Amino acid sequence: MNMVKNKLAAATAALSLGLGLASIPAANAGYVTDSQGQVVRNAYGECWQAAGGMDAMLPECGDVVPVKEEPDSDGDGVVDSKDACPGTPAGISVDARGCPLDSDGDGVTDDKDKCPGTTAGAKVNAEGCEIIANVTLDVIGGEFDFNSADLKPGAKAALDDIAAKLLASPGEEQIEVIGYTDSSGAEAYNLVLSERRAQAAADYLISKGIDAASITVIGKGESNPIADNSTREGRAKNRRVEIRAH
Repeated sequence: MNMVKNKLAAATAALSLGLGLASIPAANAGYVTDSQGQVVRNAYGECWQAAGGMDAMLPECGDVVPVKEEPDSDGDGVVDSKDACPGTPAGISVDARGCPLDSDGDGVTDDKDKCPGTTAGAKVNAEGCEIIANVTLDVIGGEFDFNSADLKPGAKAALDDIAAKLLASPGEEQIEVIGYTDSSGAEAYNLVLSERRAQAAADYLISKGIDAASITVIGKGESNPIADNSTREGRAKNRRVEIRAH
C-alpha cells in the first residue's frame, strides 16, 4: 500500500513539473535538488519544494535572507570592524572612523576643545586654545649697563609690548625669560648676573599681569653671544634678555 502511495506522489510531482504547475510545499518542506546539488525548477522557473528537501534560505528562490547586524560595542554608530577608536565614551560625536571629531583640525578633539574654531595652522595648548608660537618674542639688547641688572626705559617698553601680546592670547603660554651677559669678568659671576637680569625682566612682566607660575627664569651667562665681544657695541648687544613662549 505504501509503495503505491510513494509511486503516486512521485508521478504527481513529475506531472506538475512537466506542466509547470506551482509547487505546494508540504509541512517541513525544503528545496528539491538534482544530482549535482542544483535546485530543481518548474517550467516557470520557480524553485521546487517538497518534504525532505534542502532546508535553506535561497535569495535566488525569492527568499529574503536576514542580514546579520555587526556589533557596535561603544554605541557610537560605527561597527566594531570599522571602528579605529573603540571604546569612545557615550555622547561624543565621532567621524566615519569612529574617532572623536576635531572640527577645527587643531589636534584637540571637540569634546576637549575649549576654543572651537581655531584658525588653521595656529599653535594651541592642550585645551585647544591658540597660543603664541614657540619663537623668541623679542630680544632686549643694549638695555643693560655694564655689571647692572636694572631695566632701562627701552627694556621696559619692550616688555610692555611682550606683556600685551601674552595677555591678548586666548591660551596659557609657558614663558622662558633668559638672561645673558657679555664676556667681561669671571664666567661664574656672569652666570649669576645673567640670572639677575632675567629675574628683573620676569618681575616686570609679573607686574603687568603675567602669571608668575607660567614664567621660568634662566641665566646663561656669556654663552650664545649675538655680537662681537671684542667691541664696545658688540658687548652692549650681548647684555640682553630673550623672552620665549610655548
